[in-house]
Amino acid sequence: MITIESTPNHAGVTIKGDFSDFHQLYDALHEVVGDEEEYPSHYEARLRVLALCYDLRHAFMGDRGVAFVSNGLDDETKRWHGIVAPDKNVYLTFNVLWPELLFYTMALNDFARLHARKLSKSGYNYFEDKNVIWDASLAQIRLFQAAVFECIQQTVPSTVLGRLKNMMFGYSVSFERYTTQYLDVLNIRFLELDRDKRVKNISIMVKRLVEKGDEYQEYRVAVNQAAKTHNCSPDDIQLNVDYPEEIDW
Repeated sequence: MITIESTPNHAGVTIKGDFSDFHQLYDALHEVVGDEEEYPSHYEARLRVLALCYDLRHAFMGDRGVAFVSNGLDDETKRWHGIVAPDKNVYLTFNVLWPELLFYTMALNDFARLHARKLSKSGYNYFEDKNVIWDASLAQIRLFQAAVFECIQQTVPSTVLGRLKNMMFGYSVSFERYTTQYLDVLNIRFLELDRDKRVKNISIMVKRLVEKGDEYQEYRVAVNQAAKTHNCSPDDIQLNVDYPEEIDW
């Protein structure tokens, strides 16, 4: 089972799971976000979510971190079964910045709705359709989102949880044609904060992503104008922002 916990300095989270956990989430993400041309209005959001698949793939290839987790096999249990076995399992790990994780979690609501609509035979109330209820990929996505929110509950003050949940999982929240370069701006801004301010700004990051306020609109216009100037797609435009070589997680 995948677990998620905030890193020591709250720059992001550590996602932890065994080989099977990561493979199942990787396959579920690819299934839910669809093929390249399947959801054109969510093309940019799809590319960003696939960055999570990139980390998952590199993790189960051994290019990220590992952690040793107790498997419940104490000496008495091993004697009872007559086996010699380690008392810890090797779990794979990788880190994700907080704003990035928040975007993944909310954007996946869009893709879950699109995937459910595709699976449904009823047309209306498609999340109640048996073809949707029993879909393994959607179940994996919901488990991942639940792990994210459990981590949020353990990290932010309880006074902001209700508002944060309403912002993150409101039905009106959509990342259709979202200018994902703005997420890079939020990532850099978040990293510039100290440890305590990062915790206080988790809910602010959600608000910035969801509300699409004046600052977001300015970046959206700038990106679209640059795309027209260079005769390319908006997702080909990169902002002049530099991530630090080393992150004090």
